[in-house]
Amino acid sequence: MSPRHIVVVPYDPAWVSEFERESRRITQALDDLVVRLHHIGSTAIPGIFAKPIIDMLLEVDDIGELDRKTAALGGLGYEVHGEFGIPARRYFRKNDQSGVRTHQIHSFQVGSPEIERHLAFRDYMIAHPADARQYSELKRRVATEYPDDIESYMDGKDPFIKKHEAKALAWRGSQNTSQT
Repeated sequence: MSPRHIVVVPYDPAWVSEFERESRRITQALDDLVVRLHHIGSTAIPGIFAKPIIDMLLEVDDIGELDRKTAALGGLGYEVHGEFGIPARRYFRKNDQSGVRTHQIHSFQVGSPEIERHLAFRDYMIAHPADARQYSELKRRVATEYPDDIESYMDGKDPFIKKHEAKALAWRGSQNTSQT
């Protein structure tokens, strides 16, 4: 597999409409299998630099039923990658005609803690712009340091993500208890 050049770009408000457009296509293809489809990842956090790949989190009632319907996503141009390193996840990715990744779907069965983890991090970053700016600057720096090494790029972000993911989950828990 050839290395992919890592590029992070300024936030593009069009990412929201691109998520909405693709979300409609996925929902139509999978019909009643879709419980919820969320825009996650850096393209869902206004104002920060991101790899221009629309990350989506698909919640389904039955992951086995999703396995039986992967052809529907294949028909939309998605490659099927199974768990792809995360137990109980189903991962799909789509490239444009030139081979550049444009979309990723991370699918989990309703109730998976992975859902809460992704949504808490996204919501925390949106609610805490100073932390989001730090994340943005880190992504820019690591992409410059490792433009052709996705593993090092990911490793460079990992301590920040883990630290802020823990903060995000605690913050989300406090938000939920203050609303009851």
